[in-house]
Amino acid sequence: MNKPQNTAKNKENNLLELSLLFLRLGCTAFGGPAVHIALMREEIVNKRKWIEEQHFLDLIGATNLIPGPNSTEMAIHIGQERAGIKGLLLAGLCFILPAVILTTLIAWICKDYGQLPQVKPLLLGIKPTIIAVILAAIYPLGKKAVKNTQTALFGISALILCLLGVSEVLVLFGFGFLALAISWISSPPVPPASSSAPGSSPSSTGSSSPPPFTANLLPLVGISNYNLLFTFLKIGAILYGSGYVLFAFLDSELVAKGLISRQQLLDAIAVGQFTPGPVFSAVSFIGYQINGLRGAAVSTLGIFLPAFVFVALLNPFVKKMRGSLHFTAFLDAVNVAAIALILVVCFNMGKEVLTDPKSIALGILALIISFSFKKLNSVWILLGSALFGYFM
Repeated sequence: MNKPQNTAKNKENNLLELSLLFLRLGCTAFGGPAVHIALMREEIVNKRKWIEEQHFLDLIGATNLIPGPNSTEMAIHIGQERAGIKGLLLAGLCFILPAVILTTLIAWICKDYGQLPQVKPLLLGIKPTIIAVILAAIYPLGKKAVKNTQTALFGISALILCLLGVSEVLVLFGFGFLALAISWISSPPVPPASSSAPGSSPSSTGSSSPPPFTANLLPLVGISNYNLLFTFLKIGAILYGSGYVLFAFLDSELVAKGLISRQQLLDAIAVGQFTPGPVFSAVSFIGYQINGLRGAAVSTLGIFLPAFVFVALLNPFVKKMRGSLHFTAFLDAVNVAAIALILVVCFNMGKEVLTDPKSIALGILALIISFSFKKLNSVWILLGSALFGYFM
């Protein structure tokens, strides 16, 4: 009698836990996608044990295969794993909204007062620490990803190719399909299991075609914002890579067309770097500069909506891929290549950040603390380093 009631209560508890966790991460996760994923691993795998290490690694590989902001997509994946579609929406929104609200507030200050708040001292402490936090998080993931000689060779090769400037999309898919081909050649394909009832397709049952998305949005955004919405939908649907790739797109789509100035783009880059949460929230700043609050809203919707759609479509297949011999080889290759990509991010950040004795000393200290005190939440290390940088 009480079982359905208990199940409903468990689902509500899961949704509440997800909301509180990702709201906190959205407010405190500084440093870009790699460090966001490190913080998520600490909370989801180590502390709460919601997901096993291997599956978390598979989700990292999966997010690298689709366009969009990787850390946001990880939040959405975890939400769907924990509480279905409602969890998907809540985890993603709670992770995104703090950054969007803060970015829009800064855009208002910048537009009214003509300059950004002075936050450079905080960044001086955070940036060297970010590298240490990422390395401490990916070390166990790297050990898990390197399963045999083949994956070790793939990882080393991916690292070298990325350092040489080869596109990360080519590296990920290239090694994935190479591993799939090797697996296919070395072992015959397993015949698929017979379906229970021929002709009964669950996906076709009760399906109804929804009204066109853009038609529903037009009354809300207005014709003047429709082009802005479409521009960011297009970018969100095709963009692979880091926030720096996003800014290159924005330069060609907005600056070149005279919608924003180069200085406004530079301000947006700065805001994306020093606010917590996803770097893609910088588009809220740009949208506000173009058309106030409504411009910020449609720009944010456009850039993040594709991530929700892609994850909702991809997530059910990740576990199925792990259950297949051939696609397991594909996932293993993608996972180890994804770890190599994160190492390249750390290397490039190190070249930019570790330029003087103080930053090098802070980075080494953070690395020692991160590896020595594994139960210490990385958020405290980041906040402590921000204060250290401010007073330094």
